[in-house]
Amino acid sequence: MPNITEKQFELLEKLCNASAVSGDEGEVRKIILEEVKPHADTVKVDALGNVLVTKNGSGEKRVKVMLDCHMDEVGFMLVSDEGDGLYRFELVGGIDVRQLPGKQVLVGKDKIPGVIGARPIHLTTTEERRKKIPLDSLRIDIGPAGKAKPGDRATFATRFKRVGPSIMAKAIDNRLGCVILIDLLKTAPANVDLCLSFSVQEEIGLRGAKVAAFHFAPDMAIAIDATPANDLPLHEGGENTFYNTKLGGGPAIYTFDAGTLNDPRLIRFLAQTGDEAKIPYQFRQPGGGGTDAGAIHRSRSGVPTVSVSVPHRYTHSAISLARVDDWDNTLALISAALKRITPELLQTDRP
Repeated sequence: MPNITEKQFELLEKLCNASAVSGDEGEVRKIILEEVKPHADTVKVDALGNVLVTKNGSGEKRVKVMLDCHMDEVGFMLVSDEGDGLYRFELVGGIDVRQLPGKQVLVGKDKIPGVIGARPIHLTTTEERRKKIPLDSLRIDIGPAGKAKPGDRATFATRFKRVGPSIMAKAIDNRLGCVILIDLLKTAPANVDLCLSFSVQEEIGLRGAKVAAFHFAPDMAIAIDATPANDLPLHEGGENTFYNTKLGGGPAIYTFDAGTLNDPRLIRFLAQTGDEAKIPYQFRQPGGGGTDAGAIHRSRSGVPTVSVSVPHRYTHSAISLARVDDWDNTLALISAALKRITPELLQTDRP
């Protein structure tokens, strides 16, 4: 079984600290290309910017397995220069506006430091303080010496940290998936043909994965992502039964979400693999949200697909928190599953 080493921590830190807001994934793409080229049979960057990688197995009756993660992260786009270093901006991806005032950001290719500013509380009315601050009233402020232009992306300025059994960073969603796919490429088993998609623009509509799945035309697919863990204690006490996933519970196997009814054969297969290999796992509670599986499973004439995600708290915010053990066990589960895949897995009828 693969395990997490210092080298993987260094790679994850490099990826999380990189800026790759949807549609501008070049910095992360460059890192991934450097990592995958020595281990792949083919590497291609397609018209949308997806990194498409193949690693062929050996022997007869091999299953073509697509593994997918997305490179992009949520963030901001400057839309108007108001002078004196102030810029109006729009959100790229799902971000809660309530969390933004006072957050530090990095703007553009040169990573110019800035702050998201709002009127100070001293100058607001009681009525205004009861309401959510509208996005139109916020500005990114880089000061009069800063140089930026409309169209530039901005990301949260959070830097990667390790704190005991936890990791804290921006863009854990989905740089953890990127590191896992790179490790799976390096340890690819011979019984399958691996097709790896490091996809773009997931946060704004699963766009890259749709193109990647059409290109690969796989027999089956696993989307590897990071999923919110709504596992904080309830304010009023009692058990939190709406936890979605829990930190420390292992990889989260999806049954269904807003975009996908995951293939029940693959759900059972992953659970059996975890049981037999004694790898902890959990089932993501059904509900909203989604992964690239929502686009992959509808490609061409249909692709049997399942999602597996690393749970983390505070998703799509300036800093998220995940457990190292959940990352390690997600890598172990998918690695063990790949070695057990045979054509018979897909020959039973889907219920």
